[in-house]
Amino acid sequence: MDENSNPEAPQAVPAQDPAVTAAAAPLISKKDKFVKEVKSFTLIILSVLVFRSVLFEPFKIPSGSMIPTLLIGDFILVNKFSYGFKVPFSDWFSDSIYMTGPSQPDRGDVIVFKYPKDTNLNYIKRVIGLPGDTIEVIDKVVYVNNKPIETKDIDGKEYIEDMDDRYRSYQFRFMETKTGDKVHTTQVDTGNDYFANYYKFTVPKDNFFVMGDNRDFSADSRRWGTVPFGHIKGKAIMIWFSLSVPWPWTEDEQESWKFRPWRIGKIIH
Repeated sequence: MDENSNPEAPQAVPAQDPAVTAAAAPLISKKDKFVKEVKSFTLIILSVLVFRSVLFEPFKIPSGSMIPTLLIGDFILVNKFSYGFKVPFSDWFSDSIYMTGPSQPDRGDVIVFKYPKDTNLNYIKRVIGLPGDTIEVIDKVVYVNNKPIETKDIDGKEYIEDMDDRYRSYQFRFMETKTGDKVHTTQVDTGNDYFANYYKFTVPKDNFFVMGDNRDFSADSRRWGTVPFGHIKGKAIMIWFSLSVPWPWTEDEQESWKFRPWRIGKIIH
């Protein structure tokens, strides 16, 4: 042994061959990688669908039946658990099945629901009559349980400025209206008598009588009947975007482009 050597000194560790190190690391096959990515993607999609089915869902307003509260091109957010938490996806295939509650809508709520005549379509209207209520319209005044809904005439200039082009030629009368505890604006066309009167009607059990705030341009319970509770998808709560796109592309009905940033974030009453 060399007298200068020290047996207790640390010994040098030979450098490992990079090829050996790489070979020792576990390899992930292309198949495993693909399966992992598919699982992650599926989880994301499922989470989004559950969120839309149970919590909140966006909708776009395609018609003018709720003017001036909602305009054509408004994008709204609907609270899906306003009346109770639903079993995920239950309202996709049948009436909603609730895990909690349920509680019925309040008079004046703006609701999105499956159209009773074609459940593949979604409609949006305001709840006017609850189960057991009597509804009647006399000279365009709505009566609930023999009492007229409170209204007060107001200047509608601000509403006309925002209104879609196709409605600007009508002779609208604007009213501040109190439906239940909700204060909102309704409008009637004084130039026609389309919906001037509606016979007295009693709302059936577990059903709701709904109307549009644009009274003379709304196909609602006055035409096709009441909305069963199970058809209700949720309560409209907020406008999150507003853009009116010219459609259809016909000369007599063409709308102008309207981007309304001032409506973004507006709470729906």
